[in-house]
Parts: sequence; C-alpha cells; structure tokens
Amino acid sequence: MIFLRLFVLASALLLSASARPFTVVAYNVENLFDADGVAGYEDYQPAKYSRAQVLTKLRNIVRVVAKFEDGRGPDVLMFSEFEVDATPGKTPPDYDAILKRYAGMKLDEMLGAKFTAEIGDLPAEALLAKALADAGMTGYRIVTGDRAPAAGERKQEINCVTFTRFPVMQTRAHATPGARAILEVLVEVDGAPLYLFNNHWKSGASDPATESTRIGNARTLRVRLDEIFKADPNADVIVGGDLNSQYNHSRRYAKTMKETGINDVLGSQGNELAVRGTTRDLYNLWYELPAEQRGSDTFRGEWGTLMHLIVSRGLYDFRGVQYVDNSFGVEKFPGLNADSKGLPVRWSGDGPTGSGFSDHFPVSAKFVTVTDGRADRYLPLRNASAEGATATPVKIDYASIDVVKDAVTAAQVPADMSIRSDAYKGKIFRVEGKVAKPKRLAVDFMGETYDVWSHDETLRNKLREEHKAGDTLRFYGELNQFRERWQFIIQDASWVK
Repeated sequence: MIFLRLFVLASALLLSASARPFTVVAYNVENLFDADGVAGYEDYQPAKYSRAQVLTKLRNIVRVVAKFEDGRGPDVLMFSEFEVDATPGKTPPDYDAILKRYAGMKLDEMLGAKFTAEIGDLPAEALLAKALADAGMTGYRIVTGDRAPAAGERKQEINCVTFTRFPVMQTRAHATPGARAILEVLVEVDGAPLYLFNNHWKSGASDPATESTRIGNARTLRVRLDEIFKADPNADVIVGGDLNSQYNHSRRYAKTMKETGINDVLGSQGNELAVRGTTRDLYNLWYELPAEQRGSDTFRGEWGTLMHLIVSRGLYDFRGVQYVDNSFGVEKFPGLNADSKGLPVRWSGDGPTGSGFSDHFPVSAKFVTVTDGRADRYLPLRNASAEGATATPVKIDYASIDVVKDAVTAAQVPADMSIRSDAYKGKIFRVEGKVAKPKRLAVDFMGETYDVWSHDETLRNKLREEHKAGDTLRFYGELNQFRERWQFIIQDASWVK
C-alpha cells in the first residue's frame, strides 16, 4: 500500500511562481528527524538528539536554501533523508493549517520554551516548512511518499520529500522491494506538464552486493519513464536525488560490476546531442562540468557524484519547459556548508546544539518555459558534451593543503580544554605523541588517546610497522570521529613529518 500526502502552503503566492525562470535543487540533508523523541535510528533518539539539535539542523538547511534566488529559495526542492514520521496522526498533516496555527510563534520558541506535545507530533517536513516560512520562503506545496513495508520487510526510516511552488497535478510513489520508494510529482509550469522524480537509492555505491538493489531502483524508474515516453517521446522529465551511484558508475566499477543501475538499466549517459535521437533519452548534467570539478560528496579520499539531476530529451526542445544550457552546479558555500578545504561540513550531533550541514553538497540547475510549442526544434548548445567519462575517480588534493600554516598546535588550545568537541572536529592538528598500547594504531596527545587512521592502506601498514608502543609519532592529522571513537586521519603521506 502506498501513502501519499499533498498539501498547499500559502497558495496565494502560487500564481506568481510561473511565468519566469526557475531553479531545481536536489539536496540530501543527512537525516532530518522531528522532535518527538521517537526514531528508528539510535543517533536521533532523545539521548543523542535534542530539540536544540533539531533547531540547529533546521536553521542550517534554511541557510543553504536561502542561497538560491536571492534569498527566496528555489521553486523546486527535491530532498532526501527526511524521517518517515514514527508517530503519525490518524489523518495526514495539513501543512497549510500548521503554518497558520503557529504564525505568531517563531521556530526557536516552538522547540524551546513553548514546546508542547502537539509540536512534538509535527513531522520533519512541517518543521522545515515553518523554518523556511520564518525566513520568508513561502508558497511551497509539500509531497511525501511513504510506502508500507511488505511482509517480513524492514520499515524504511527515511524517505524523499519534494517541495514545489508549482501547482501539483498528480503524485505517485513507486515501490521497489528492499528500497525506498521513488516519488513522482507531476507539476504544471506555465500550463506545461513537468515530471519530477525524487530518488534515494540503496547505499553502498562501490559495493557489488548492493548494486542489485540499485538495479531494482533503476528498473522501477525505467518502467515508468518508458510509459511516459511512449505517450510522448519529448515529455519534460527531471530525475533527481541521491542515486548512490557515480555518474560514470559502469566505468568506475567495471572490474566488479557487470551491470549497473544508473548507466546500464536507467540509461543515464553523457552525450548531450544524442538525446535528440531515438535511443538515448536521458542526459546526466554532471557532464556539464569539467571532470576535475565533478564531486558532491567524499569517501576515502575521493570525490563522489552521488547527487544527480538527469534531464530528458524534451527539456532541450522548444515546447514547455527547457533546460538552461550549462546552468548545472554543485552548491558549495565557503564558510557555510564547505570548510576551508572545500569539503562538505557534515552534520554532527556532538554538543548540546549540534553543528554542521550535510555530507552532501546540493546540486542545482535552471530552467525556463518556452512558448514556441515546437518539439521538432532543439536548443543550440555551447560546448555540448560527448560523454568521454573517465573511470578514474577525482582525488581530493590533500597534498596541496598547507598543513604547516593551517594546523592547530597543542599550544593554541587552552590548557583546560579537550579538543574532543565540535569546535575542533574537522581541523588539522600538528600531532606529536607516544604510540599507545592498544592493538590498533593510536597515539597519546594532550592527555588523551586517539586512533590514527589513513585511507591509504600502504601508509597505514608502514606506520604500524615502523612505530611500536612508546615510540614518538609526529604527523599532521584531521580530527574526527568514527563510531564514537576519536581519531586523527592522515589524509596524505606528506602529512607524516
């Protein structure tokens, strides 16, 4: 059984949403949970997730969203990782009524001194709608797609949510066994239909064992797209979200995966002119960027491209909605969601208020409506890509970081302060200490013991062989946590000095 919820927010503003260019953003917010204290994930239960942390999480999402359209926010937001409400009411929430009910109260009051059980019952998307409204971003309709688990299947804890200012004509949630439902939202833009498919596929991009589930995601989506394109080969379709797949998945993992969901089944590809033909109907906007700039997330010292915006043939013609050539971008905002190294400032639940944003940067693209009504004419393109995907991942250039200049030293930390805090997490330290006795490589530094790790297996083994318990170890390391253990990560061999 499929549960869909659709409501209108500030509908009076919707009429002005069309008749102008608009932006579409796909954003994995890294687990937005509500404030009711009931959650399937341990990290979002009361012992580790407070109302103050909920407030920080919401405010930081809003700070990112406000970077679009001069603070007005994009007209389409395709979100990933919203909690499936663990305590739903008997009837679906009326988001418009919720905003009206709390119009005279700010979100910090709702989650602070004026918190009630009724506020605790509000789902995550309602809280975000309130946070956006407090910042002047209104006019959104909200669509969520929740799928009840099949017999013997584990309940999904998170799902996709789409916020849009355009009138919604139809919604559907497409189930795949063992996977999150794909959320389809058909909107009307200046009288033209636009299909939005919001995805969050199975995690584990490099794992051949989980690729079969992503192939299932892709088949579910491909079947529906084939239905749409059979009726109208030039239908306007945007596929977005966290596909947990690289844009060049079939090439990057050619040695371990005979078939991939995103490339082989879905048909995402990088020849921009080929979509005008009859065999390739989808183009992945990652190819708009130079290869060295393709990255929205990081894993083991490499950039990944798990967030996607993929467009159909119809978005290049002169009928309905049209893609704005070369408008695709990865939205890194230095000093906000990007740190000094240009990497994502991911969410951390440490401390009374929590901190950070997400382990993914949002991706965005611009679109316009055209009035020609010509599906037989195509947009002239500047520097149209011809695929050319490389199998080589983009490495994070840690060697170019001036660690001597950027590093924190023990002398710079107040004597009575532990560095095991959000204030220092993610910072590079100059470490000099004695190798500790535990079996894993660890070092005593500033009166505490820290694991020492590197994604470079050769470097890890070398450090273990050359440094025994009691030896002095000197290096530059990025302070972080893994499964509640504090560690210094040596990101490059040049950091050992």
